Amino acid sequence: MTEKSHFAITGDQLLAILAALSNPHRLRVIAALQSGGRNYISQLAREIGISRPLLHLHLQKLEDAGLVTSQLELSQDGKALNYFEVNSFVFELTPAAIAEAAKSLKTNPEP
Repeated sequence: MTEKSHFAITGDQLLAILAALSNPHRLRVIAALQSGGRNYISQLAREIGISRPLLHLHLQKLEDAGLVTSQLELSQDGKALNYFEVNSFVFELTPAAIAEAAKSLKTNPEP
């Protein structure tokens, strides 16, 4: 994902990003990938201290929001390793930015 400063994101993209960042585990994932660089699930799970299945769920949420990307690679011994890295992003969250994003909302509000 390219840096997102100075151009509008849709309301649905904004909701996905805010939802993805609203969990302490996902904030730790972003922090670990930012400070340590790209990493595969097993190693990242050990660093953060959560199970691989739980980490995978959090990574999927972050990836769906465009905050991280993954790449499947084969190790020299033939094991498939799914590497993740954090994308560069900048979001300006102001009342004006929210108002602009809200104009394009396609997501239905909760009842």
